[in-house]
Amino acid sequence: MGPDHRHVALTAVVGGFLLGFLDFMWIKWVPYPFAELGNSSAVWAVAAFGFGYWVRSGWLRAALGAAVGLVVAVPSYYLAATLIQGDDLAVLWAPTSLLWMSFGVVAGVVFGIGGTWARGSGWRQLVGAALPGAVLFAEAGLLAKDIGHPSYGIDPLWNALINVVLGVLVVVLVGGTNRRRALALAAAVPLAVVGFGAFLVAGFR
Repeated sequence: MGPDHRHVALTAVVGGFLLGFLDFMWIKWVPYPFAELGNSSAVWAVAAFGFGYWVRSGWLRAALGAAVGLVVAVPSYYLAATLIQGDDLAVLWAPTSLLWMSFGVVAGVVFGIGGTWARGSGWRQLVGAALPGAVLFAEAGLLAKDIGHPSYGIDPLWNALINVVLGVLVVVLVGGTNRRRALALAAAVPLAVVGFGAFLVAGFR
């Protein structure tokens, strides 16, 4: 038995607010290279996965709740920027904010459902457990392609390695048995290729 509908709705809103607000604080005060996790779209996707994993059952409410959480996180992030460093409050409803919210809906639906699948069995469990690792690996690929660029030097290497380590760790945590973990890690590789392409199509660097 998972949480009831009221708990799901409340957690989605409160969790989304905390995700956005604390994410900005993380960027502001955590030292490099770990501060870069605050700029990570993959980390937000994993948060949506974690929400679905917590919901346990009912893919529709997991998808809706995770999407709501990520949508709420966007204005919460910019609200933190306004309160902490005096940014213009108008950024909360700027076109870029609306774009990030639309990305949040897509990621919330996909990874929220993935979180419930990871609790299941068969191919759904395999795909669900692979998804959080795949998105972290895909973002690691984006970071890795900037290694050696005059503007970045070798710095992206450390961020890519952190993403890979976190990707392996999260799959190990949710994979279940060692056999399932190994299969999920193997499945995460082709899914990461798909995710890498999706990042590029969506305009991520």
